[in-house]
Amino acid sequence: MSNSITQTSDWLRRFHPADAAPARLVCFPHAGGSATYYFPVSRALSPAVDVVAVQYPGRQDRRGEEPVDDVCKLADILAEELRSWTDRPLALFGHSLGATLAYEVALRLEAGGLAPVVLFASGRRAPACHREGSKVYLSDDATLLDTIKKLSGTNPQLLEDDELLRSLLPAIRADYKAAETYRRHPGAPLLRCPVITLTGDADPEVTRAEAEAWEGHTTGAFALHEYAGGHFYLNDHAPAVIARIREALVR
Repeated sequence: MSNSITQTSDWLRRFHPADAAPARLVCFPHAGGSATYYFPVSRALSPAVDVVAVQYPGRQDRRGEEPVDDVCKLADILAEELRSWTDRPLALFGHSLGATLAYEVALRLEAGGLAPVVLFASGRRAPACHREGSKVYLSDDATLLDTIKKLSGTNPQLLEDDELLRSLLPAIRADYKAAETYRRHPGAPLLRCPVITLTGDADPEVTRAEAEAWEGHTTGAFALHEYAGGHFYLNDHAPAVIARIREALVR
């Protein structure tokens, strides 16, 4: 682990602590992702925004831990972890699986009287939009690896290290199970916080209609921003996405 990382708990990482920042952004990784995916976001937004990235078990410095394969279990843990981080306005950003998880965490925070100022939902269809038949987590290792490579969200150097990639398969499979078995609770209340949805115009995982459906999950303001690209459009549009986050938080 880099010396620049401040580990606040097993679950949270602060790469560039910004104690004087007026707002805090909590970032939730995609399936197979880790906290370090958001290192560039943290670097770009500090010191204006204090960025905290979530580290799921089963990867990097938590590789020896059992992965969690259920979104609601993860949300229960993380909502509790974040209660001590609400000393300033708290925003949530999640990509793919992370967007679903951020949504569930937002529900729990609002139920406890700690409403986020905004939820950024990136690269994920709205919680009410379920696709039948998607069970990548039940596939063999080769199919799972092929799926990861096709979505192009994994570090190219990691993709070339087959042995390392295979060692991460239990965590990746758990993430896919969490994403694919997730069902929004029928009685879930609407969020009160604004929702900003970001999506790639050629993302095979999210249609425009599925992205627009996020509007139905909040009584707050809603905005949709579409970028050229696939599921990991944000890799090619990082400056624009970061500017969008900054615009929403630094006012």
